Amino acid sequence: MSSLFPPDTVDVPPEHVLLVVDMKGYSQIPEERMAPTRTDLDDILSTVFVQSGIGDVETLDNAVKDRGDGAIYVLPARHTARLVDPFLDHLRQALDRYERTRLAGAPRLRVRASVHVGPLEPPAHRGDAVNDACRLVDSKPAYQAMAAATENELPLAAAVSDAVFRRAVRAGRTPTLQPRHFLRATARVDGKPEFEETCWLLVPGLVPAVINPYLTDEDTATPGPRKGAPRGTAADTKSGERGPSVRLRGRASGNSRLIQVGGDYIVGSEEPWSTELE
Repeated sequence: MSSLFPPDTVDVPPEHVLLVVDMKGYSQIPEERMAPTRTDLDDILSTVFVQSGIGDVETLDNAVKDRGDGAIYVLPARHTARLVDPFLDHLRQALDRYERTRLAGAPRLRVRASVHVGPLEPPAHRGDAVNDACRLVDSKPAYQAMAAATENELPLAAAVSDAVFRRAVRAGRTPTLQPRHFLRATARVDGKPEFEETCWLLVPGLVPAVINPYLTDEDTATPGPRKGAPRGTAADTKSGERGPSVRLRGRASGNSRLIQVGGDYIVGSEEPWSTELE
């Protein structure tokens, strides 16, 4: 007698949150320094996981997947908000400390990261969510955000998927980060025409108004800029895009924020303001 229930293949697998990290310029590091540099990054990440209250990174089968110049971490979905806040800011601080203490001759650590959530088939944790997380970290907006970070001497740029943004940031589960701290963009990857997803860019230490000029019109999730507004492309991309024709430098800290007035930035008090340019 045949079963009245459909096969297991129609069941949606359990959800997991994915963190993908990728080192900027890893292929340019001398070969003898590649392994020690990667070990340094792994040690930093291990410490930051603990600092962020994420203590079960290794509990899942095949939880960490090596990418050579980075890694994919597969974690329980309950850590979705923690991977955005406080993890990303802790990672930025740890990378800053590394820069201050690294030995002469050791390469600088600059990192792109992506955070995504979705169903993965156990035990190998395979599924579209892994592909999408990797495409986010390799997307044009992620590289353009990294260019903004590099020019402002910051070590980290992150692309957060729309699903993570809605469940973590917009839902109010991130204690220090609010929607206004993120810049909305459309993630695309050269050679992957089927991939086009909304993402949210974060460079800890930069306001979105400073990141925005590094994006091309096609990579924003909104209509083009106002007449006369600066716009450019990132210099640090795998596909070799040109650098921005106008690059604005600016960095806010403490309770200050940057306000654009014409082509300049002035420092003002921190007040709610929207970065969802719609």
